[in-house]
Amino acid sequence: MRVAIVCDWIKDFWWAELVLSHLLEMFPEADIFTSVFYQEKNEIFKWRNIKKSFIQKIPFLNKSHKLALILRPLAFEMFDLSSYDLVISSSTAEAKWVITKPETLHICYCHTPTRYFWSHYHEYINMMEFWILNPIWKFLMPRIVQKLRIWDFIASKRPDFFIANSENTAWRIRKYYKRDASVIYPWIDLSKFRFSEEKQDYYLYVWRCIPYKKFDLLVDAFNENWKKLILVTNTNNKLYRELKSKSKDNIIWMLNVPRHELYELYSKAKAFLFPPEEDFWLVPIEAQASWTPVIAYRKWWALETVLDWVTWVFFDEQTIDSLNKSIKEFEKMIFDCKKIRAHSANFGVDKFKENLFEFIKKNKSK
Repeated sequence: MRVAIVCDWIKDFWWAELVLSHLLEMFPEADIFTSVFYQEKNEIFKWRNIKKSFIQKIPFLNKSHKLALILRPLAFEMFDLSSYDLVISSSTAEAKWVITKPETLHICYCHTPTRYFWSHYHEYINMMEFWILNPIWKFLMPRIVQKLRIWDFIASKRPDFFIANSENTAWRIRKYYKRDASVIYPWIDLSKFRFSEEKQDYYLYVWRCIPYKKFDLLVDAFNENWKKLILVTNTNNKLYRELKSKSKDNIIWMLNVPRHELYELYSKAKAFLFPPEEDFWLVPIEAQASWTPVIAYRKWWALETVLDWVTWVFFDEQTIDSLNKSIKEFEKMIFDCKKIRAHSANFGVDKFKENLFEFIKKNKSK
């Protein structure tokens, strides 16, 4: 089969991009289509046929792709996929908007229905990341979002099948798109994660430093409890600089940490913190693969993947008091590292590949 893999954008390399990297392992001859691409130095993209949209050539918008919100639907509809037998769109936004021929099988691997149109619209309005342009977008967005939702709903009818990355995402697909979705969890390569008998006295959090990831909650909580916290991000933005400047000496910020160093941080952490409300997130699974327990906000994805009080500890509200109360409870507990590691095996790479290949085989023959 001729295979195309379509992504919303490829700017940095985190966990949605990790899923992309494993799709490329499964389909090594696949072409890649995306709105903008800025990972030229990444080995996994060398020698790949990467087709970028016209947005890549527009100054300013190509580096601030979120500002190209109205252009991205047009960008994906302009891609010519008529020569492909199989199209897999890996989407949190507009990648699923591509148009395929009737005989082409289009599977959307959906990380979430477009958050800023649907489930988290009001949250995005209240904490936009356009800085000096925020007032303009706060004025424009309520006036255009209804039409964007209609477009997104129409585009959700284009894939032949949806695969959701979690039961929570499948529920949102049914709610917003009125489509059924099979669930195939993303995966990690368990062999890359190590065990350390020398757990050190620090808590760990890793992700993009953007508002809904709740770095601010952790900074406020650990400024109060004075416990050691390591925050890892590759997002050097205004929010990162503001939070770093208000952090006390017990909070250590690390920017652009290589993967092999991140594995070491996972393995030696006392616990991994998981404060946001997420549809799906591989990072806590990576921590568990490193024999490290997780302290998580009790909602959505956290509830789907945990063994309460065996691998995770919960806090019920995204507040300083609720988080610090759970940290105190956690420090009185003893965890079985073998059970933590065993739980992460549910998200191994072989299981994902087997399930996805079987899904494609089953539906390609229809």
